[in-house]
Amino acid sequence: MGFLTNLLNPKIAVMYLSLLPQFIDPAAGSVLGQALVLGTTQIVISVLVNAIIAVSAGSIAAFLTRQPSFALVQRWVMGTVLAALAVRMATEARR
Repeated sequence: MGFLTNLLNPKIAVMYLSLLPQFIDPAAGSVLGQALVLGTTQIVISVLVNAIIAVSAGSIAAFLTRQPSFALVQRWVMGTVLAALAVRMATEARR
């Protein structure tokens, strides 16, 4: 679903139309060929980076689910941070 959403995103088309022409040299050969090579290169790199992020996130999630104490520590840390922010907001409002 995310892939389809990104594929149909008009902002990406605008990005390609505004960014890629800067790197295309008409004297170096086919403009269409250069645009296809640059676009394909960018897409391949993006897919690889997103795949690495997804696999890493899955690995981290699996590790964290095997560590039940992590969830408890995370709750306490986030509760403390949110409470500190609430106290700060309450004291800022009085000034």
